[in-house]
Amino acid sequence: MNIRQAKEYIKDSVKIYLKKDAYGEYRVPLVRQRPIFLLGAPGIGKTAIMEQIAQELGIALVSYSMTHHTRQSALGLPFIRHKEYTDLETDVSEYTMSEIIASVYDVMEESGVREGILFLDEINCVSETLAPSMLQFLQYKVFGRHRVPDGWAIVTAGNPPEYNKSVREFDVVTMDRVRVLEVEADYETWKGYARQMGVHNAILNFLDLKKEYFYRIETTVKGRSYVTARGWEDLSEILYLYEEEQLPVDETLIGQYLRNERIVKEFAAYYDLYQKYKRDYKVDEILAGNFGEDTVQKAAEAAFDERLSLLGMLLDRMQGEIRDVMETTAVLSELVPMLKGVRAVLEKNPDAGAGQLAELLEKQILGRQKLMDSMKKANALSERDKKKHMALLRFLEDAQKICVLQDTENGKEAFGMIKKRFDARTAAVKEMTLQTKQHLSGLFGFVEKAFASGNEMLLLMTELTVNENSSRFIATFGCTEYQQHNEELLLSQRQMEISEQIRQLEL
Repeated sequence: MNIRQAKEYIKDSVKIYLKKDAYGEYRVPLVRQRPIFLLGAPGIGKTAIMEQIAQELGIALVSYSMTHHTRQSALGLPFIRHKEYTDLETDVSEYTMSEIIASVYDVMEESGVREGILFLDEINCVSETLAPSMLQFLQYKVFGRHRVPDGWAIVTAGNPPEYNKSVREFDVVTMDRVRVLEVEADYETWKGYARQMGVHNAILNFLDLKKEYFYRIETTVKGRSYVTARGWEDLSEILYLYEEEQLPVDETLIGQYLRNERIVKEFAAYYDLYQKYKRDYKVDEILAGNFGEDTVQKAAEAAFDERLSLLGMLLDRMQGEIRDVMETTAVLSELVPMLKGVRAVLEKNPDAGAGQLAELLEKQILGRQKLMDSMKKANALSERDKKKHMALLRFLEDAQKICVLQDTENGKEAFGMIKKRFDARTAAVKEMTLQTKQHLSGLFGFVEKAFASGNEMLLLMTELTVNENSSRFIATFGCTEYQQHNEELLLSQRQMEISEQIRQLEL
């Protein structure tokens, strides 16, 4: 299976493990909750999907790599305790709490989140002294003398032996205590994730042309060469920063992330070509509908890789605009009930001053900070949620400053100033939305003129449909051109299905 399928399977399994009966007891007892063993090549996103699952389910996540653990750190340190029995007084050996189990309790105490996932990576690389204890852990969820708390599902991961010399192959007894999911690298699956995470468009365009370069591990005369999904994603981050600082991107830089000489050379050459396309085609003018016939002609006569790169650049800019609109809209939507709550308090206390309003806003700020800190400590705070919380805090803090710094002591007047600022933000978002819709129309207009007879329109429709932000934007605000082409594609698909049915009937 691919990593997306594995994610959904694990997510469903965790939900089942955390399901309770009418008395608040877990339907599947902890001892019957078989840990999931995610087996796949390095760098395909096993750790990333665990973070996503925890964020989507609103539970905590504790991650550990087992490669560095000794018997003492995993099981706890021994100590002597004096005990008295009925007719016997003696010293007995006991163990401190395992570092791993203690981390689970630390997260529960700091975040207030009582349920979560304990994710143990590289579990098939444990030391020889620790290996026997892993069997007990997988069966009874116990490290040393201490058990994993109720409400914590266990997911493990590891690499096949061909990728890691430290791998210890599990015997049948061990494998019979886990649920094995074998995961393979799949570019199309990763591409959807990469679009959401904003991976550099040059990388995605290059991999669209060279899908076989997405994931590769080879043994050469110079040693092991490898290219992984992690490498592409890390390279993307550094490309953005180098472009921001206007620093040169060369093979030396790329080779620090992609450890395959051929792929490094080909991507470096493509990246230079991609930068040339950016200079040749003025993306902003195309989206604004201000493109000339010469631009249309140039695009129409371009080679396949150039057309694909151009479409990728246009989509990248378009998706960026759409993402900004949707994120800002989400912030304003969440502010509405918060401000309504403040206004309701003022209506009940018409004589309330600006100082009291500042106190109400302070409670909102502290509540939001507490929620954000809790999610962060539980390792369940996504980058998207973090940005939203920060934007909300910034607005509330600015509103509080209005109450403190403006020359008014009247709570209603201060709230009026805050409402005016909120209305200005709302008007700005409406303007952003209108401009984005116009750019979307400009994009469709250009693709229609330049690539009328090609597959570029199908690619455009596909990307807008599968991307979460653009599909939500179109569903919320509409797009006439999208609806028109969607109907045409559906009609064309239906005609093809009918033609195939006729062909099969040999009529």
